[in-house]
Amino acid sequence: MKKILIAEGNITEARERSRALCGFTQGERYAQVLRDLAPTLTVDVYNLPEQGHLPRHVLDGFDGVVLTGSALQIYEDRPEVHRQIVFARDVFDAGMPFFGSCWGLQVATVAAGGEAALNHRGREIGFARRITLTEAGQDHPMHRGRSGAFDAPAVHSVHVTRPAEGMIVTATNAVSEVQGAEIRHGNGTFWGVQYHPEFTIGDLADVMLRYADTVINAERLFSDHDELNTYVRDLRVLQDDRARRDIAWRFALDADLLDDRQRTRELSNWLELQIGARVTAAPTSPDYTNYGAGPV
Repeated sequence: MKKILIAEGNITEARERSRALCGFTQGERYAQVLRDLAPTLTVDVYNLPEQGHLPRHVLDGFDGVVLTGSALQIYEDRPEVHRQIVFARDVFDAGMPFFGSCWGLQVATVAAGGEAALNHRGREIGFARRITLTEAGQDHPMHRGRSGAFDAPAVHSVHVTRPAEGMIVTATNAVSEVQGAEIRHGNGTFWGVQYHPEFTIGDLADVMLRYADTVINAERLFSDHDELNTYVRDLRVLQDDRARRDIAWRFALDADLLDDRQRTRELSNWLELQIGARVTAAPTSPDYTNYGAGPV
């Protein structure tokens, strides 16, 4: 039986805020997603910002490590950030399969000698659009089953600004040059993405509420709370009923986000190819060929 360590990237305050809003932390949600994909997995959640260093003999008891997203910013000079960078270096040194979403990609990049900073183009939130595989990404096993261009769940204002030595950029879009990457550093190999393949459409509804003040007052993506609440309501309806073609059309969503098999491609591929876990087939989904921005 394979055993995965989920390294929760959020501090206590952020974890409790998430639990109050959603009923779970990001680490707990990530663990459930991995168990759903591979039910035979054993998954433990480790609150990394407070606990930091994990003894090598404990780390060696796992088959792989996943670093979650986080509300922290990689450029902040605070111990909760530094501990996670040191932890990532420990994982690289251990030669252990390593995966990360969003914050996870940024931490692994810095740990390997690269840089990440505030994105001058602004926040990418809700859906990362037109993510395009690079030439290297088209043949990379992390993206096996992806089309050449796709959309994915996302929320970030920081991105990779200088790739680490040993980084292969596998995906990009107009907002962030590095949307996907492999990093070979020390004894290990990291696969990571700037987007969130672990997020469902329903999770994105929670994200929008968590960032309500930001998306209304700072980003001005919504005129007021009523408009935001309508958006969130539609996302939740679509999460429960993927056959709501009218809502999918308004959001310009297709199989990239509506089909769980597509949305979680990078996670499934990492579990199968790097961990050796048996990923079960997702339930049969409707045909989304004619969904999205085209005429209804």
